[in-house]
Amino acid sequence: MDELIDILDSEGNFTGKTMMKSEAHRKGCYHPTVTIWCYNKQGEILLQQRAHNKDTHPLLWDASVAGHIGAGEDILQSAVREVEEEIGLKISEKDLIKIGVFKSVHRHHATLVDCEFRHTFLCELKTGLDNLTKQESEVKALALIPLSKFIEELRLNSSSKKYVSHDPGYYLIVIEAIKERL
Repeated sequence: MDELIDILDSEGNFTGKTMMKSEAHRKGCYHPTVTIWCYNKQGEILLQQRAHNKDTHPLLWDASVAGHIGAGEDILQSAVREVEEEIGLKISEKDLIKIGVFKSVHRHHATLVDCEFRHTFLCELKTGLDNLTKQESEVKALALIPLSKFIEELRLNSSSKKYVSHDPGYYLIVIEAIKERL
């Protein structure tokens, strides 16, 4: 879905400009996004398999929820909205724990360069997988896997290509932040 988003400079500062997401991707303009990693007290992490029709990373496994922040939209409100839209889970802003903002550039092809400042949160999942409802246009599947299995699969990812190819340092920060809360 195309939407109006804020444009950032290469340091993550707002420029005062907005444009449609598709145009920002075509031009390689920086913009803010949210990413939410859900985990439970049993040491499992909720992963989403991206829908087959996604422009970026179709059918790869990724964070529990990820999405663009609408122009002028509050970051926390955007995260809460994306969680409800993508996995049908109602949360509040107080359920989110911010672990950082991460600059990311993915050059998919000549006309799709995704330049993001990813506002990344953790959220404790207090319900079972069967209580979640995936947004069909965004999510092909959801899975809860032990954090230890996720770590092992990330080690094999360069050959298996199962997960979105985020920077290994980013994955490490997410994993360590989850471990601290278990």
